[in-house]
Amino acid sequence: MSAPPPPAQPRNPLHGLTLEHIVTALVAHYGWRRLAECVPVRCFTTDPSIASSLKFLRKTPWAREKVESLYLFMQRELRRSGAGSPRE
Repeated sequence: MSAPPPPAQPRNPLHGLTLEHIVTALVAHYGWRRLAECVPVRCFTTDPSIASSLKFLRKTPWAREKVESLYLFMQRELRRSGAGSPRE
């Protein structure tokens, strides 16, 4: 007997996005230096890498929330300026 499928989340803009996608998009848009200014955590300031950032963010809910909020802010700004699609 299989488990029922998870409920759809049409109102959750982060649904279906991996943390790796979010961090990669932020680094591509802001760069490590600017990202570290926006979310001042050591994994963005000292020898930053996607892998070390993911490891830290998965264990630190408050930092993950800040990163997710920054991603949503970036997406709103991109939509307002007409650059990029909402999920990139």
